[in-house]
Amino acid sequence: MSIASPLLWSVTVAALVLLLAIDLVLTRRPHEVGMREAVAWSVFYLALPVIFCAWLWFAYGTTVAVEFLTGFVVEKSLSVDNLFVFMLLLAAFAVPAELARRVLLYGIVGALLLRVVFIMLGAAALRSGTWAFLLFGAILLVTAAKVLKGALSGREREIDVSKLPAVRLVRRFVPVTSDYRGSKLFVRENGTLTLTPLALAAVAVFAVDIVFAVDSVPAVYGVTADPYLVFATNAFALLGLRALYFVLQGVLTKLCHLDHGLSVILAFIGIKLILHWAHGIWPQVPEIPTLASLGVIVAVLATVTVTSLYARRRP
Repeated sequence: MSIASPLLWSVTVAALVLLLAIDLVLTRRPHEVGMREAVAWSVFYLALPVIFCAWLWFAYGTTVAVEFLTGFVVEKSLSVDNLFVFMLLLAAFAVPAELARRVLLYGIVGALLLRVVFIMLGAAALRSGTWAFLLFGAILLVTAAKVLKGALSGREREIDVSKLPAVRLVRRFVPVTSDYRGSKLFVRENGTLTLTPLALAAVAVFAVDIVFAVDSVPAVYGVTADPYLVFATNAFALLGLRALYFVLQGVLTKLCHLDHGLSVILAFIGIKLILHWAHGIWPQVPEIPTLASLGVIVAVLATVTVTSLYARRRP
């Protein structure tokens, strides 16, 4: 059962639209984001979920607040890995530094709309029966195995934008200019509507997020079955993603064990979902409390951070 009333949904969506509108206005004049600006925005977007969590605790109690906080930590940890892929995408498209923030903003707006669809589909699946928990758990276990396999292979991640299905589809039907035209997504050349590489990069970021949504949404449903809390965790994590990108772009390559940790987190939540499904059929099967889940996730993230830094210091 969701804690959200139609009024709370309306206020939340209105606040989200307002924040995005402010961001669009601030990025009308492209500029290279400095570290001070990126840190300030990161602190702001980290303060928002903390304040929201405090309000949830006051209005709905400890359980709801812990579910939100755990879901947010899961989403944020998955988002950090997403940032590395975004960094590769922007480099592959040779996006000018002053336009990177704009590309990420377009991608995140599309991602938010996409997440709403996935969240509603997930909610509908959960309403249809407890089998959805088993399905989500299986998805996370398969994803965890793929992430771990990639981490153990030791190969550097590479992205060939010419092979991305979304990019190939767009290029097939719409011409694309050979150079960037400021912050414009499309221009008219010889009377023909033509996309710019900026639009193509935004499409690629959005398309890649489809893959991310397949594991991130079930992961949060492993923490809470409330669609409103799932949406809130996704929204807060995505809102702060751009600012965090500029803060962490020099640090991401140093977290060499991040994928190992994410595979453990995804597998842990997958097992949690399967146990929850089994508990509904066989009550003697134990469940993993949300507070314990938060402790495990934080411990895993702290461990891979320490081991990554230690590995980087070794000759």
